[in-house]
Amino acid sequence: MDWQKGRQSDNVVEDDGSGGGGGFGGGGGMRFGGFHLGIGGTIIVVIIALIFPQTRPLIMNLFLSGGGTSSVDQSVPAPGQRHAVTDSNDPQVHFVRSVLGSTEDVWTAYFQSLGRQYEPPKLVLFHGLTSSGCGAAQEAMGPFYCPADKQVYLDLDFFKEMDTRFHASGDFARAYVIAHEVGHHVQDMLGVMRQIGRPTEGATGTSVRLELQADCFAGVWGNKSQAQLNWLQAGDIDAALNAAAQVGDDTLQKESRGYAVPDSFTHGTSAQRSRWFRAGFQSGDIRSCDTFGAATL
Repeated sequence: MDWQKGRQSDNVVEDDGSGGGGGFGGGGGMRFGGFHLGIGGTIIVVIIALIFPQTRPLIMNLFLSGGGTSSVDQSVPAPGQRHAVTDSNDPQVHFVRSVLGSTEDVWTAYFQSLGRQYEPPKLVLFHGLTSSGCGAAQEAMGPFYCPADKQVYLDLDFFKEMDTRFHASGDFARAYVIAHEVGHHVQDMLGVMRQIGRPTEGATGTSVRLELQADCFAGVWGNKSQAQLNWLQAGDIDAALNAAAQVGDDTLQKESRGYAVPDSFTHGTSAQRSRWFRAGFQSGDIRSCDTFGAATL
């Protein structure tokens, strides 16, 4: 992916979110709501947060609310308190700015075709820990979109995890991650999130349909950005499809527990995530992304 062709967005905020302090409690573990977890327990909690995104704010708040019995000194900054720690000259920062700039151009044109104005989200780059309008955020939670403050949150260390844990390398794979979260912002602006209310779990639940639609929107962005910039190279599409597959509910659950539980799905299977991204990319048309009206996901 020749991402240098992309326009650099000004909507990237660099934030460490640490607010000072930090560290682990005695015994190499963390205290969780007044109870001490060993390293194994901590890993289990992190896995739960990865598999069930709706638990992330609760889990992070519990991690940070050990009270007087906790030996963890993690203070979270109030929203708006930003402390830049990423190197502005880091190629990864420029990459994020370039991809975000492309999403702005693509979705601005789409909303103009509807007679509406696109309001691009801020993308907050943080390291380790930060706060959002949806609660505390940590790198282990992965990238996410917060509708409360209409911002995307990303710890650049997640890109390393994509290479090592998810085996999803490549620039376009990383771009897909950003485009997926921006896809949630597009859903927010289109009123999709308000229409469904609180997402429901399960293989055909509204949470899965919401996530698959964001995958499809990411595909639409890929199609339109290629038409604008001609920046994709051999293997890029396969890299994005692989990234979508690696974060399927079935794949993640089998990795963590050895089997999948469809009733607890929140994002869709690997096959579904790849299929809906491909549908958006092949059509370049948002009308192909009606996951809520689809009889088969």
